[in-house]
Amino acid sequence: VQLVESGGGLVQPGGSLRLSCAASGFKYSTFSSYTMSWFRHTPGKERELVAALASAGGSTNYADSVKGRFTISRDNAKNTVYLQMNSLKPEDTAVYYCKARRVSTGLGFWGQGTQVTVSS
Repeated sequence: VQLVESGGGLVQPGGSLRLSCAASGFKYSTFSSYTMSWFRHTPGKERELVAALASAGGSTNYADSVKGRFTISRDNAKNTVYLQMNSLKPEDTAVYYCKARRVSTGLGFWGQGTQVTVSS
């Protein structure tokens, strides 16, 4: 499974970005059988779970720091997961990674990351 993130960039505080993660390479499974998550990493800190969305597209989980500002969603027909980020703050600056975890086996796959910089 390959994951390709896009949509990162430079934005001013208070602005918005939408990240996308396109998945491909499914041989014995389908996109809908994977829990999809977004993580972020800044130098000197551990990688942090930002948001997760269950394979069935139902339950979500968010880091306290992004609740009410970020929304994770998925389009199973397009094999894509999104992260809508609003009211961005400088502390949201990080490399954002997409992760797919197959529910039945626990096997996980990571994207290469996309840089988000929030600065005036």
